[in-house]
Amino acid sequence: MDTLVREGDLLWTPSSSVAEASSQARFMRWLGAERGLHFADYEALWRWSVTDLEAFWAAIWDFFNVRSSAPYTRVLEERVMPGARWFPGARLNFAEHMLRHEEAAPDAPALFHSSELRPLERTSWRELGERTRALATALRELGVEPGERVVAYMPNIPETAIAMLATTAIGAVWASAAPEFGASTVIDRFAQIEPSLIFLTDGYRFGGKDFDRSEQIRAILGALPTIRHIVWLPYLDRAAAPPLAEALHWDELLARGESAARDAAGFAYERVDTDHPLWILFSSGTTGLPKAIVHGHVGITLELLKGGLATDTGPERRSFFYTTTGWMMWNALVAGLLHGASVVLYDGHPAYPGPELLWKLADDADATGFGASPTFVQIMQKIGLVPKQRFATDKLRSVLLTGSPVSPETTAWFYRNVKEDLWVSSPSGGTELCAGLVGGSPLLPVYAGEIQCRTLGMDVHAWDESGRELENEVGELVVTSPAPSMPLRFWNDPGDRRYRETYFEHFPGVWRHGDFLKLNARGGAFIYGRSDSTLNRFGVRIGSAEIYRILERIPAVADGLVVCLETPGGGYFMPLFVKLAAGRELDETLRAEIVARLRADGSPRHVPDTIVAVDAIPYTLTGKKMEIPVRRLLAGDPPEKVASRDAMMDPAALSYYVAYAAEYAASRA
Repeated sequence: MDTLVREGDLLWTPSSSVAEASSQARFMRWLGAERGLHFADYEALWRWSVTDLEAFWAAIWDFFNVRSSAPYTRVLEERVMPGARWFPGARLNFAEHMLRHEEAAPDAPALFHSSELRPLERTSWRELGERTRALATALRELGVEPGERVVAYMPNIPETAIAMLATTAIGAVWASAAPEFGASTVIDRFAQIEPSLIFLTDGYRFGGKDFDRSEQIRAILGALPTIRHIVWLPYLDRAAAPPLAEALHWDELLARGESAARDAAGFAYERVDTDHPLWILFSSGTTGLPKAIVHGHVGITLELLKGGLATDTGPERRSFFYTTTGWMMWNALVAGLLHGASVVLYDGHPAYPGPELLWKLADDADATGFGASPTFVQIMQKIGLVPKQRFATDKLRSVLLTGSPVSPETTAWFYRNVKEDLWVSSPSGGTELCAGLVGGSPLLPVYAGEIQCRTLGMDVHAWDESGRELENEVGELVVTSPAPSMPLRFWNDPGDRRYRETYFEHFPGVWRHGDFLKLNARGGAFIYGRSDSTLNRFGVRIGSAEIYRILERIPAVADGLVVCLETPGGGYFMPLFVKLAAGRELDETLRAEIVARLRADGSPRHVPDTIVAVDAIPYTLTGKKMEIPVRRLLAGDPPEKVASRDAMMDPAALSYYVAYAAEYAASRA
């Protein structure tokens, strides 16, 4: 395993040709030519983008030639949070912008797609447009109106992307859940928003095993009385019977709208105003009822267009990120279509039948961008996979890592094992914004373990508890100016009470994101985990990511989870749970090694009060360690209140922690 890299080591610098050819540099040249604005470097561009918000977002609108059936009256009505209204008066449609590249290159590939059930195939822009218009027309004929909610229990396949595009094309509101979600998790999400139509598949294949979802579908349908229409796609078994006789077959529904499919010019997109909902995304759902986060057509279109500058996305790119339909990264991945890029979809286990699977798919699809979670990369590190020895990497230009903090070793692994000339970025943002707050720039160097910059238009800062600006110190990640993709609201949240409590209660009028952030003098950023799962050791705050980075260097430790509980009398209890590598046991020698490494590479405050060997580390379905639920268990909260087991990768993984919490409580009685 790589052990020599240090945080802040320079790993890559873009060549002048790469930097000058990037969309970000092209935007800067456009600003000079069209606006008379010139910036010496990225930092100057960022500062302008958050200082003169109206001018920046108007420039994004014009640079990307946003289509609207009516002019906006102003860019931003008022600089307030929450409640900012962007581009009032404008009327546009997200799906229209997603599909407009069909006009320029109808036969070019829009989607590459593969799964454990299907070989690698491609869908052209013309095919994608025709199928979307056909389905949208059929939905209209069924009586689906603008503003109605349409939901999907579907895997990451082209049909799901088409369903999303068709739904949003007619102004209906989209929401999705991955088929690996349990019934109660899906019901917790969908029942809140009262959908009128649902897209369903019979099941999915993962790791070579088939998972029939008939039982879950029956439970879901039984709990959603507002459903008027069911659209059935037999995916696992083409002969599978629909859950109800009145269900509409996917192929038959597309056939209904075929006449509209061939006439792109004659199809009418539902252009909507700034407050019209586009889709609803849900928080992870590990505690309480998931938050139903509502985004709008205007805000998301502008944000994801701007986001292409941070990822250097364009018609010549092929973007691949391993995700499921239950994570906002699926929305962000498919949104590569906004820039004319080809998007690579995959449904299945990321390491089946072998750990090289995703690399083979990227190679077969000639992907220029590869993305996955740091957890997946750590698996490749552990087993010694060297992709450059097995696959062509000449077309690969960038790697995107997101989902959890990225260690310096993980960043450096790509340069040693994939390609030396490679742009590795690790953006961090959230479902709440469907955007990155800190992320990448093709104009900047890559330093080990460091996120390159704050993203354009996001007024991000690190604050202490009193609201004082911090540099080179860990503080709360806050956003001090509004951004277009901030939620319109939470669904069914009277008076925006829950929305305000979640993000604006701590610092009134300022978005508190819930992450720990450090910014250095050159504008680089470091995320240290969730601020509400803080390791508070005697008044010194430690991000859990610091502990995990050190554990990664210990071969005997496969994974870990750490929490810190404040105890009566001003004390603290910090247990470290470790899952060991095969064949290892937690003897005194290993305990001493873990303690010594944490003390040496961290500090005495990084040393836990106890180290406990466990069989499994609990993760949510979106790949986040369940630190907060474990901490709440130790604090005495009942198991049913701290986590929805249907929102977990392995529901049984929490059982040990329930028992441990009971023993801990008994020891203190």
